[in-house]
Amino acid sequence: MVKKGWWLGLVAAGIFVLSGCATMNKNDALLNQGLRNKVLALETQLKEKDDEINSLKESPVQSSEDVNVNVSKAGEVKQQADPKQIQTALKNAGYYQGVLDGKMGKKTRKAVRGFQKANNLHADGRVGKDTWMILKDYLEKKVK
Repeated sequence: MVKKGWWLGLVAAGIFVLSGCATMNKNDALLNQGLRNKVLALETQLKEKDDEINSLKESPVQSSEDVNVNVSKAGEVKQQADPKQIQTALKNAGYYQGVLDGKMGKKTRKAVRGFQKANNLHADGRVGKDTWMILKDYLEKKVK
């Protein structure tokens, strides 16, 4: 009788283990499908960003002499002048008297603040997009 109870317990345990395996396989299948769906969504987003970058490359943008164009990790295009261009434009506009060394030092920031005040911009000494939109016009023309 003890042997029969032991075998019955072993069979019950085997059934319990096998039923758990079937449930785990179903969960694994659902997890895999969810991961496939996420991969598909990410591939779609990647293709959209690639298309956006390609269209930006093809569209007419200001020449690289005027503005450095950077593409961030998110795919956004940022326009930013380098310090030497800023100094050149400030000098042409009559606000910078120093050497065109390509460094955003005290003299350059002071000249930027003067330019910003004269053009009713926030005078923080930094060349953001609003300041650059006005300042870049002075890259090639000089004020007398």
